[in-house]
Order: sequence, then C-alpha cells, then structure tokens
Amino acid sequence: MPRAHRFIQRSVWLQLGVVLACWLAGEALVRAVALPLPGPIAGLAILLLLLGRRRLSAVSLRRGANWLIADMLLFFVPAVLAVLNHPEFLGLTGVKILFVILASTVAVMVTTALVVDGAYRWRAAHGFASADSH
Repeated sequence: MPRAHRFIQRSVWLQLGVVLACWLAGEALVRAVALPLPGPIAGLAILLLLLGRRRLSAVSLRRGANWLIADMLLFFVPAVLAVLNHPEFLGLTGVKILFVILASTVAVMVTTALVVDGAYRWRAAHGFASADSH
C-alpha cells in the first residue's frame, strides 16, 4: 500500500478533505460545462468514479464518512431554526410538508435498499469478493 494511502487512512481530516475536494471539483465541473445538475451530485459521481477505478479505496474514506454520518443531525439544525421562524408550518401546511418529507424519505430508503441489494447480487453473480473481506 502506498504511503499516501496509509496516511489518509489514519487522518479523519484528510478523508474529509478528499470528500470536500470531490464536492468542489463537482461544483467546478458543473459551472465550467454548464451541466444541468447540482454540483454535489457531480462531486459524488467523481468520488464514485475514483472508487470504481480504484484510485481511492473505501477503507481510505471510512473514518471520515463515519464521522459525517454520526454528525448528520448537525446539518439539519438551520432547517429546524427556519421552521421556528414560520408558525404557518405548525398547521395544515406543516402536515402536508411533513407528509411529503416522510413519503420522499421512504421512497429514497426503498430505492437505496433495492440498488444496494441489486449491487450485492450482481457482485455475487460475477464472483467478486465482498467489501468486508478486504
């Protein structure tokens, strides 16, 4: 394993920096080419491409990704404060918005589960080892 990969594996901050760099590269790509999609989605595609081409390993980003997931609630604090500034969200409008949020969350979770299941089945059918065995 190259020395740089070992160094990245040990540093949460460098792992977060890699994710941030992919995000910024996605933003730059979207603006430069005028792509009709959000920059973070393009950044995620860049990160996926790097992982797929084995330029990065999932192990190299695991600690940083776990930190982001563990502190995910902090990313929603501004949204909660915005709701407190709009009392109309506490009535029928809020119930409608809550329904849309719950329905879209369930849709995303079901879609993600189906994609992950399909990917695992495809890997098993094509003889790839599981990611946990590395």
